[in-house]
Amino acid sequence: MNDSASTSSGRGMAAALYRPTVLLPMALFALYVIWGSTYLGIRFALESYPPFLMAGIRFLVASTLLFGFLKLRGTALPSLRQWRNAGITGVLLLGMGNGLVCFAEEHVSSGIAAVAVACVPLFVALFAGMYGEWPSRPEIIGLVVGFLGVIVLNLGGSLSGSPTGALVLIIASMSWAFGSAWSRKQDMPSGPMNTAVQMLCASVALLVTGAVTGEHLPSHPTVHATLALAYLVVFGSLIAFSAYLYLLRHARPAVASSYAYVNPPVAVLFGALLANEHVRLLDVAGMGIILAGVATITLARTRRRPR
Repeated sequence: MNDSASTSSGRGMAAALYRPTVLLPMALFALYVIWGSTYLGIRFALESYPPFLMAGIRFLVASTLLFGFLKLRGTALPSLRQWRNAGITGVLLLGMGNGLVCFAEEHVSSGIAAVAVACVPLFVALFAGMYGEWPSRPEIIGLVVGFLGVIVLNLGGSLSGSPTGALVLIIASMSWAFGSAWSRKQDMPSGPMNTAVQMLCASVALLVTGAVTGEHLPSHPTVHATLALAYLVVFGSLIAFSAYLYLLRHARPAVASSYAYVNPPVAVLFGALLANEHVRLLDVAGMGIILAGVATITLARTRRRPR
């Protein structure tokens, strides 16, 4: 009787943990805090590891672990077309998008990198025109406001002292946005297999880029940098991505994409508290203007979809 009662109690606790009322807040916490902290994790990892090889190792390890888990569950492999589409998307999003952010953080602070990447939804709205989804008048207003924030950030904020970092971050944002818009119309693998394939293909591109540019792995990496890389693998690439996929299936799109507003201030806060990064007044102003533009675009799209 006691064993049966304890078994039933254990099953009840497990079922309670998997309820949406529990998982949704946990997924949002992972998306807001973990993704926001990965910018600082990248900076710490760069203390020993070069940017492209570091990002390549991160996604190679994460994709291997995820592939192994999916195969144990009996998940079927994608078709050749899905491999191609996911590979292209992975190179654009993770290879160029994340890889260039890692490179840029050698020149700018982690918080400023996160603020610059906040302009991704602006480029997404522009690239959506490739498929006839041209911005409406309110979305155009949001684009103008958002790009004014980008100008403030680049001309008056911290990025003004690092032209290389500013240019690389803009290219990274454009690459992520173009990959997001392009992949919407493609035949992609389903669920977590899509993430695994994208990470695997991106890791190959990043490792090749690191080798071609003359990067070398450190012979004696610091424990601090190695722990940061492990954090990026487990928390940034596995837990946070899984949380995002869960939110896409169980939450409204506006909720799933709300990380775009939260990650920049979270990254700035982590950088200031844990790495003594300094934020200028114009940086805060640029961030506020960018997020106002993103919010305008999101609100306009939310109102337009039901029609």
